[in-house]
Amino acid sequence: MEIQLKEINGITIAELQGEGILINDEQDALDLIANSGYQGSEKIIVWEKNLSPAFFDLKTGIAGGILQKFSNYRAYLVIIGDFLKYDSKSLKDFIYESNKQGRIYFVSSLEEAHAQLTK
Repeated sequence: MEIQLKEINGITIAELQGEGILINDEQDALDLIANSGYQGSEKIIVWEKNLSPAFFDLKTGIAGGILQKFSNYRAYLVIIGDFLKYDSKSLKDFIYESNKQGRIYFVSSLEEAHAQLTK
């Protein structure tokens, strides 16, 4: 797991870098939160391709568990990806509600991610 730090408008943002699935479960999320925090950022960007496909199947409970860790540790998370390809109404509702809450966002571009984390 590699974390790249960027400073935008005086705010340090941690971006998870790497190929393949890097976050499979809650422990991986905790490691990311801890490593990012150690490096000075509570604002984190993750790419859809780095999340287990099970994350996007809400019946598994993986998304809820992972996002609860971000909430518990008061970290911000932006997930970048193409979420239109998912047919699940419950996932679409979940994404919509997450984007309204203000701590977890699902966006389609790095520019949108930066905008959400530097508000």
